[in-house]
Amino acid sequence: MDPGARARDWSEIQERMLVPLYEAVYERLEVGPGARLLGLDCGSGLALLMAASRGAAVTGVDASPERLALAKERLLPPAWGTRAGGGTRLVEGAPGDAADPDAPAYTLMTAFEPIGHLAGDSEGLAELLASAVPLAARGASVVLAGWGPPERCATSSVLRVATKLADPLRGTGSWRLTLRDDLEEVAHRAGLEPDGSGRVACPFGYADVGSAVRGLLSTGLFDAAISATDRVQVDKELTEALHPHQRRDGTVWMPNVFRYLIARVP
Repeated sequence: MDPGARARDWSEIQERMLVPLYEAVYERLEVGPGARLLGLDCGSGLALLMAASRGAAVTGVDASPERLALAKERLLPPAWGTRAGGGTRLVEGAPGDAADPDAPAYTLMTAFEPIGHLAGDSEGLAELLASAVPLAARGASVVLAGWGPPERCATSSVLRVATKLADPLRGTGSWRLTLRDDLEEVAHRAGLEPDGSGRVACPFGYADVGSAVRGLLSTGLFDAAISATDRVQVDKELTEALHPHQRRDGTVWMPNVFRYLIARVP
């Protein structure tokens, strides 16, 4: 899949599905002027834009130059009606690349990329946090996100397509059962102290099945399946899995619940 097209699909279709999560976290933490936020795997910058609109100084870091280019379109120069601009930085690479010895430490870090549906994703998040936590101030909040229980996430049945097709890779990228304490275990491994959690309804809604396929593929959750088979096969089986969630008007609707954990830097 073309990286530029995938990034655009993420920005235009999929990223907005997590807006209720972003809003809930920012409201609970009362994010506003004075906050210095570091967004890990910031994608195309929607969550950063929402924080900047509340007055926070935001820095985003992402390894994808395509997604980061879209974030720059949103945040640099500032979007109309927001305070983004002067306090905004976007960095390509790893969290360590966002270090700025001349600036105060970050008071908030967010890792909004949800874990809980791919084998090994919690280990990847732990590694990301290990390189990011040294940039945070003592007592800073660190927000982690994960998928809710499969029975509360209609998209779980669709994501199992990735497991079936990726089997030839012997489990690489395979689906796994979401565990209740996934986020707490990651926080403990990173030396963080859990300090509250919450659940947020984040339904996935699409204009049609084609948009749903493009949006879901942009997440990267089906990459192993595409490598094991091909894009045509994945598109076909993903389309079939989405049919039970298609409504009479052609739209696709899948209710989901996501969980977030707030941890503190000791």
